[in-house]
Amino acid sequence: MHAANDHPTILFTAFEPSGDDHASSVIAELRRRHPDLPMFAWGGPKMAKAGAEVVEQTGRNAVIGLPGLAKIREHRQINQRINRWVAEHPPTLHVPVDSPAANFPICKITKKSGAKVVHLVAPQIWAWGGWRIHKLRRLTDKVLCLLPFEAPWFRERGIDAEFIGHPLFDTPPGAVADDAFGSGEPKIALMPGSRPAEWARNFPLMVQSFRDLRARFQGAVGAVAATTPEVAQRLRQIADEHGGWPEGLTIVSGQADQVITWCDMALVVSGTVTLQIAKQTKPMVIFYKTNPVMYTLLARWLLSTEFYSLPNLIAGHEIVPELMPHFDDDRPITAVAIDLLNSPERLRTQREELGEVVAKFQGRHAAVLGADAIEKMIGIG
Repeated sequence: MHAANDHPTILFTAFEPSGDDHASSVIAELRRRHPDLPMFAWGGPKMAKAGAEVVEQTGRNAVIGLPGLAKIREHRQINQRINRWVAEHPPTLHVPVDSPAANFPICKITKKSGAKVVHLVAPQIWAWGGWRIHKLRRLTDKVLCLLPFEAPWFRERGIDAEFIGHPLFDTPPGAVADDAFGSGEPKIALMPGSRPAEWARNFPLMVQSFRDLRARFQGAVGAVAATTPEVAQRLRQIADEHGGWPEGLTIVSGQADQVITWCDMALVVSGTVTLQIAKQTKPMVIFYKTNPVMYTLLARWLLSTEFYSLPNLIAGHEIVPELMPHFDDDRPITAVAIDLLNSPERLRTQREELGEVVAKFQGRHAAVLGADAIEKMIGIG
C-alpha cells in the first residue's frame, strides 16, 4: 500500500496553535534535510510555511476541556475526509501532534492503512485519564516527549518513548531595551493565555491585579503579551468591560519573548508559556480560573497530579506559586504577587530553581531530535 522506503510519505495532524508551533519546527528541519520529501498536513499556517503541503487548515477554533456537540460533529467530518484522503494517499508515517482526543481516531485510520505512528508531544495521560494508556499503546509506535519526566513514565508502561526537549528551548530569546514597554519598577508582564475562554475568565483578574499592584508600587508598569493584533483588540474590549484599561499598562502582539525579557515578574495564565518564562528564569505567579461546577463534578476526579503548572511538575515540588484551580477574585493573586515582590530572597530562590528546570533541557534540540527519530522510523537519513 505504500511507496518504497526511498519514497516515503509523512502525514502530520495538528488541531491547536501550539501543535502548529511544535510540528512546524520538525517539518522545517526535515525539509532542510530532504527537500523533496512528501509531507502533508491537516495543520496550521506555520506548518505550511515550514514546508508541509496543508490539505486542510486547522486550529482556528481550538477548544480546551470537553468539546461541545458542534466541535464533535466537526471532527467527525474531518475524520471522514482524512479517511478518504488516506485511502487515496496512504502515508508511510503518521505524526499526530498533541490533541489526543482529536488525533486518536485518526491514528486508528492510519494504523489500519499500514502506516507507522509517531506521536509528537506526549498525550498527558500521566496527568489525567490514565485508562487511555491502553489506547495509546495500540495506536503508536513511538512517543516523542517534550518534558523530561514523560519518557520514563511511558517506558515503564510498555511504550517506546524518547525525550527530545522542547521547541521553546531551541532558540535563545532576543535582546530588548530596558524601557521597551515602559519605564518604572517593578515591570510586570501579563500573559493571558491563547484561548478565548481563558481570556474571558482570567484577563479581568489580571487587569484588576495590575491596578492593585500599581497602587501598592507607585512606579509599577506593565505589558500584556497578546499573540496577534486581533487578540490584542479583544483583550482591550474585555478590559473596557471590567473598569477600563489601566494607566501604565501597554499591550503588544507577537512579542512574548521580548516582554518576558523586559519584565521583573509575570502574572501568568497556566500553560506552555510558563516554560517560556522559565527559560529566562523570570519569577512568576501562575493561576487559572475555571468553572467550579465543572471542576467539582469532573476535573477533580480525573486529574492525578500534585501540581498543575509545568515548572512545578518538572521540578517535582512547588517552586512557583500556583493558584489552580482558582475560583476567587483577583485578591489572592495580588497578595501572592506582593509577597513575592517584597522578598528579594524569594525572588532569587525562584530564579535559581527555575534555572534547575531549564538545565534539564540543555543539550537537546527538539527539532533536530524529532527529525532524527522520524528519519529512523521510515528508514531515511
